[in-house]
Amino acid sequence: MKNCGPVLTFAVPHQLPSASEDSCGNKNGDKQKAHAIHECPPLLWKVDHPPNPRVAVDAMNLMEGALNLRQHPDMRAVKQPIQKEANEDGIEVEMEQQAKDDTSSASFDYDTPTNVYINGYQSWSFSGSVVQGEPQPKSAMPNVLSAAFNRGAVVLSRGSAGGGLGYETDDWEEDGRAGYQDMHHDDEDELNETTAFYKSDMFACISSNGSTSQYDEDIVLLDEEGGPALIVGFLSQRHQFGAVLLDKDLGHFNLYACHEGVVAKASLTSDWAYCQIVDASCYDEEAMVYYVHAAGDHNDARPMEKGLTCGWCSWYHYYSDIDHDSLSKNAHILEQKQKTIGFNVCLIDDGYMTAWGDWTSLKPGKFLKEGGMRVLADAIRSKGMKPGVWLAPFACDKSSQLAKDHPDWIIKNDSGRYANSANCGKFFYGLDATNPAVRKHVYNTILRAVEEWGFEVLKLDFLYASCLAGNGKYDNTMSRAEAMYLGLRTIRAAAKDAFIIGCGCPIGSAIGFVDGMRVSCDTGPTWVPEFPLPHWDNGTLPALRGMLRNTISRAPLGHRWWHNDPDCILLGESTKLTDNEVVSAASVVAMTGGMFLLSDDMQKVSDARLNVAKRIFPLTGVTAVPLDLHSTMNMGMPSVLRLWCTENALFGKDAAEKEKINGPVASESPKNIPSGRVLQEQASKLECEVGYSPGIIVDPYSRERSCFLVAPGLGTWTIVSLSNWMEHKAKLSVSFSTLVQHSLQDFAAASLDDAANLTVSATESSSPGEQSESGFHVFSFWSSTYTWIPHQTLVDKSPLIKQLLPHETEIFHIKPAYPKRPQYIGSDLHFSCGFEVQSFEWDSSHIKLCLKNEYDKSGYVFLYLPDSADGHTLDKAQVIVDGKESKMEIVAKPLIEDGNGERHLGRVVKIRVTTNGSGEAAGMVWITW
Repeated sequence: MKNCGPVLTFAVPHQLPSASEDSCGNKNGDKQKAHAIHECPPLLWKVDHPPNPRVAVDAMNLMEGALNLRQHPDMRAVKQPIQKEANEDGIEVEMEQQAKDDTSSASFDYDTPTNVYINGYQSWSFSGSVVQGEPQPKSAMPNVLSAAFNRGAVVLSRGSAGGGLGYETDDWEEDGRAGYQDMHHDDEDELNETTAFYKSDMFACISSNGSTSQYDEDIVLLDEEGGPALIVGFLSQRHQFGAVLLDKDLGHFNLYACHEGVVAKASLTSDWAYCQIVDASCYDEEAMVYYVHAAGDHNDARPMEKGLTCGWCSWYHYYSDIDHDSLSKNAHILEQKQKTIGFNVCLIDDGYMTAWGDWTSLKPGKFLKEGGMRVLADAIRSKGMKPGVWLAPFACDKSSQLAKDHPDWIIKNDSGRYANSANCGKFFYGLDATNPAVRKHVYNTILRAVEEWGFEVLKLDFLYASCLAGNGKYDNTMSRAEAMYLGLRTIRAAAKDAFIIGCGCPIGSAIGFVDGMRVSCDTGPTWVPEFPLPHWDNGTLPALRGMLRNTISRAPLGHRWWHNDPDCILLGESTKLTDNEVVSAASVVAMTGGMFLLSDDMQKVSDARLNVAKRIFPLTGVTAVPLDLHSTMNMGMPSVLRLWCTENALFGKDAAEKEKINGPVASESPKNIPSGRVLQEQASKLECEVGYSPGIIVDPYSRERSCFLVAPGLGTWTIVSLSNWMEHKAKLSVSFSTLVQHSLQDFAAASLDDAANLTVSATESSSPGEQSESGFHVFSFWSSTYTWIPHQTLVDKSPLIKQLLPHETEIFHIKPAYPKRPQYIGSDLHFSCGFEVQSFEWDSSHIKLCLKNEYDKSGYVFLYLPDSADGHTLDKAQVIVDGKESKMEIVAKPLIEDGNGERHLGRVVKIRVTTNGSGEAAGMVWITW
């Protein structure tokens, strides 16, 4: 065994039932083609390199090859537009007819990948989908100021002493990736930092959007209407930082585990590599869902163990100019507003210490000399909130006493100088996590904050500083990833049960260690970086655009690896953000369901801006699916997010439980979804071979993560946010059938009693346009407008078109109409238009609506009231709100056409309501006729 070379170990999960057969062996044919993903289990493997002190390992090339995504579907129908019908509020529904040409029996193929999802190295790094051939978005700052922010895995050129990106230089490449030449890649050569056009840290997803025509920027291409995808990467980053390098055509790629010159004094083991091909149009969520679950389980991530965080942070108004009085004042205001927004965290950010590293040196004259931090923590806790504090445990200022006392703790580069940490407004030093003395210092710093100071939430920043590049470290046998892993283990051990928010942290390293994770660059008071910073930056500079892009692009990680921290919502008029931009920020935070933090001087926030935050609170804890994550053409910024709501009390239960409770029901997911026994066999296999032990594997079709329960009587519907990230007004178009078909098909059994009231039940229809013979209620939340879309204007693939201003977002609620019974349409109280409802009941002569009375809110509720079959009119209906007579205002009268011409179904009305947060009866609406 002395002379043996590297050893490869493979783990292949058990093959799942064929897509053409169900669990009983029945043939289902093409009907099940859309779910062929279960025939494509991932390939898992790792490499073990034997000890050899004469060998220094730069990188292990774990996979290399040409990529050819090919499929041969039937010729797609050619769509011919007929007309457009515009409603008063600007929503249009475009009617189309299907016309197959003479070659309809032929087939075509598209074998060119169109997009690559790039994952950035750490919290602030660019993440998102890039169109094939377009340059990878990057920092606009010189390397000397920004390289360390984004230096994850590095693959050196052969015979080169440094990477092609020039990380240790002041080089500033203007176009594309450094050193890349626009030429076809020779398949016999490995891609490296110089020859690759794209680089993704830890994992990547290469996909085809299925488009065969020229792109129209107003048309939103959707992932589930596109082609196949390849997901390749690593399940963890414990041993090395990993990278996926690709050429400009997305036709050739390499997967590397990067050691960056580590000497193999002991055996070197790669992290488990992962590769999976996902068949076209078979993923209802998005292509990476299986990989993200696998990585979370492999790293023992437990994101839902601790509750959601809603709070306030001192940074974006005060920055480092904070003191005891300003913090106490804002904590008092937060307490007063508890019935408006239930703040549960008050976080003291940077600025309380005299220097980074000297964490106990409070600024004289601004904080109490004795017990200053403990006094603040106790004061915050007394106001019903968890106290939080900011620390950068692996960083220190050049002027700090720590740097003077322990220069040997500071990481040095290959030239023997202190390693460049990049510039966040200043240069600072990184502390070497391979040094036991440094880890002891970090442990004591965290323990002091938790036990002596009494903080329950820790925002730990600039964590990448523990693993800066350079051979001036205590232990050069460790890779940078191993150093980061040691550092995070130290932090978690010291923090005990405190809620850890990771920031400036390598993404893959943090899984299983942090409770919340910043997934974007800092937000800012402007849409793009403000002069003198370059406005064209797509890297780590503070700005709202970059914050929103990464928050959406990394939404699939939320509640699987941790609670996503999208950074703060800035409400103050002191910023240069428009009202539309503030609403868009609130919409993205609400739809993605992560942490929710404000960061203004709360005394100066206007009622109008505060009302934006009130309308997205409380948090739902549910994460939307970005429908165009892998097909967006707009610099990695998806435009469509989708959630589901259902009243189904059986939601989230398996088939056996449902049948036991309610008897046999209509199928809610494809018949070929693997049985529990098969899934457990797969889990056992992975647990044995890989240490990936998910228990019951989450079925992505079950929607537990992207759907939440609402009160009985509210039905099942779709929530969709549509955003215009362009710099000009635009009419955005998205397939209407995509927005409605799953909510009706998958939840057909959600309301069996209601189904009987439909003219055509959801279980009997054959296409999305035939789900309801009457039509759809569409409620636009932010504008509080209602639109009726009658059935006869819809056919399959008909788009919904909305004109939006630059950086504007609207949230739509799309509900199938139940023409013979009352329906709750929505409200302007909460973005979900359902989360605010305690109960909704009706019979032939009355409606009873009861709102939750947990917070102080006022606004309107919107109801659909059917015309009475016995001729009784609604004109004299009596409305009682909280025991007092009130009135309702007619908003619309939905019309349908039948054999007798046009007729009214009923009317949509709005009623003024108020809740006071007392918990007692309030927001009670009675309507009788």
